[in-house]
Amino acid sequence: MRRLLLLVAALLAAAASSLLPPAVEARAAFACAPGGPATSLPFCRQSLPLHARARDLVSRLTRAEKVRLLVNNAAGVPRLGVAGYEWWSEALHGVSDTGPGVKFGGAFPGATAFPQVIGTAAALNASLWELIGRAVSDEARAMYNGGQAGLTFWSPNVNIFRDPRWGRGQETPGEDPTVSSRYAAAYVRGLQQAHNTNRLKLAACCKHFTAYDLDRWGNTDRFHFNAVVSPQDLEDTFNVPFRSCVADGHAAAVMCSYNQVNGVPTCADEAFLKGTIRGEWGLDGYIVSDCDSVDVFFNDQHYTRTVEDAAGAALRAGLDLDCGPFLAVYTEPAVAKGKISDADVDAALINTVTVQMRLGMFDGDPAAGPYGHLGPKDVCTPAHQELALEAARQGVVLLKNDKRKKHGGNVLPLRPAAHRTVAVVGPHAEATVAMVGNYAGKACRYTTPLAGVAAYVKQAVHAAGCADVACAGAQQPVAAAVDAARRADATVIVAGLDQKVEAEGLDRNSLLLPGRQAELISAVAKAAKGPVILVLMSGGPIDIAFAQNDPRIAAILWVGYPGQAGGQAIADVIFGHHNPGGKLPMTWYPQDYLRKAPMTNMAMRANPASGYPGRTYRFYTGPTIHPFGHGLSYTRFTHTLAHAPARLTVRLAGGHASAAATSLVNATTRAGGERAVRVAHARCEGLSVPVHVDVRNVGERDGAHTVMVYHAAPAAGVVVAGAPERQLVAFEKVHVAAGGVARVEVGIDVCEGMSVADRDGVRRIPVGEHSLVIGEITHTVTLGVEELGV
Repeated sequence: MRRLLLLVAALLAAAASSLLPPAVEARAAFACAPGGPATSLPFCRQSLPLHARARDLVSRLTRAEKVRLLVNNAAGVPRLGVAGYEWWSEALHGVSDTGPGVKFGGAFPGATAFPQVIGTAAALNASLWELIGRAVSDEARAMYNGGQAGLTFWSPNVNIFRDPRWGRGQETPGEDPTVSSRYAAAYVRGLQQAHNTNRLKLAACCKHFTAYDLDRWGNTDRFHFNAVVSPQDLEDTFNVPFRSCVADGHAAAVMCSYNQVNGVPTCADEAFLKGTIRGEWGLDGYIVSDCDSVDVFFNDQHYTRTVEDAAGAALRAGLDLDCGPFLAVYTEPAVAKGKISDADVDAALINTVTVQMRLGMFDGDPAAGPYGHLGPKDVCTPAHQELALEAARQGVVLLKNDKRKKHGGNVLPLRPAAHRTVAVVGPHAEATVAMVGNYAGKACRYTTPLAGVAAYVKQAVHAAGCADVACAGAQQPVAAAVDAARRADATVIVAGLDQKVEAEGLDRNSLLLPGRQAELISAVAKAAKGPVILVLMSGGPIDIAFAQNDPRIAAILWVGYPGQAGGQAIADVIFGHHNPGGKLPMTWYPQDYLRKAPMTNMAMRANPASGYPGRTYRFYTGPTIHPFGHGLSYTRFTHTLAHAPARLTVRLAGGHASAAATSLVNATTRAGGERAVRVAHARCEGLSVPVHVDVRNVGERDGAHTVMVYHAAPAAGVVVAGAPERQLVAFEKVHVAAGGVARVEVGIDVCEGMSVADRDGVRRIPVGEHSLVIGEITHTVTLGVEELGV
């Protein structure tokens, strides 16, 4: 989003955070306060259906009042007792003051800073994701009660991390649609805590719909980019997490993006907003623009001829709320000129007001509501800070762990008794704010990597080696870091990227470490007396082939941006207090990949004729630094298939099973006789492949392991052209004691997990032998289709 008013907000929050927390006064009622001007009106009656209450309120507004409610900083309606409201709050990985709806200071000097999303995604633990959402929800409601936050949070970001250069990839759950989908649903459930009712604790918003994954690359920026996307890629990649967010997570909102898709701005695309999000997926909530998106498609993209046409296009398409002033300024003239009707304005407001009512904002005194007890004591609690630490630990990915030259075993974990003096070097050795990535708030506290290591050893020696992450110029203090490593029993190098390298509005031009960081790492490794452990902090992948191939670098960890407790989590892994179990949520490509894959090429599938390599593990088959899903442990796990069917029949729905002739309509027949049944024609309810896997820990340490189930369609690319080589369809995390066995049970939804999208974006289930790959196991399931006309 464009960072409106953020500098002022940051200065105010910084000043306020130095004050001692005063007593907190209860927030005034948003509307419907006892004795207020609207208490007796229908929209204040909690016994009425929410939509009826919303319609009643909207019917009482003048046109001038209505248009001021179409924007994020909605004006109040004093004559009805309705207060103004700021819709824009953020909670990507903790309550954030990125948007104007949140203000730190006073009784709320900070909030728990969980790891940036890409690192949390590496845990591959949906239960953890929901727990983080619940903790953030507590802290956000507490701040709302104290008058320092809203209740509508524009999180999570579930865009697919398509290109390794994307500066905002750090905000996402990675490159895989299945991981992103489960993350979206889990985090939204945690934030909203709807509990099968129509009431919300917070209102989550999944962003940025759709095919949004370029900020600024070369001469192209997100405000002018037209993403040319095939129906196939929309169906099986870009739209998948958003569908899950709405259909499974029941998110209260979706945000449309800046870019165009196939020539139409997403915030003016009626087929997307009314057709797909609200119609097909059943959104029960509101659709909001990314900030100034309506202004962007008028002034930057020149999509409409007049401002009134732009306002009309957005509201007709199904946009309900504008982050920015455009609709407040131009909707009345648009109505006057017949570009839009009052009914269209009313429809948008009913959607937004209904969400406010689901949040209890029209139920009178907030203190009397179910979350009215939450306050400063519920922010930065020991439990939440421990959860932030656990999330950081679970997100650590062990990329390399060489054998010791003497005595056998692996170099990690280090033993404090044998490594009494440890050098901690590199530009992130004393990282604090850098550990939380972007869209962060004010952390409760920080534990730096240096402090984390120092807690385990007799002496931790620090020498930065680089003045900053850029590490540019001849005057970098490399020699001091080399000297420290020469004298230490072990050396930990903490290197990587930061928000000056990858961020919103800033895509990368290189996958290499910035400046002289690689030179520092190699020089330290060459001089070090003891083992060298490289710790990488980043949101995106890095080409570290030089370090991976250097025998003097014994171990490598990737930690994402690990949040406020990152330093302790790093040390806990290095010294064996925590056995790492994280898996890379994105492919790590070599630098040469960039030459073949322009960021502006949205195609997921490879094109051998042009040399285009394809994207992500699902379609790219070239060399990697590390593949998607890579991650080592201090122990070893094996898999045994306990149960899975070898054959399953797909039954056809309704009249489609009535005659053999109809089968030709339902199934695509190829020259070789292969068929693929349209998902729309299959009876999908209950159609699942149960898979039971026994996971055995054959090592000497307890550890957590993620069972990852991949699917490969029969005759991939033949029955349905462009089918992925393989696709993750299920994953579950399990803790297994040393020498123990745990059974993991997953169900593979046939219509969702074993179907593939054809060139037209139509999902089909290929008939024949499907492969399920689980670690070292490959299991074949033959899908047949019921005999027709019987």
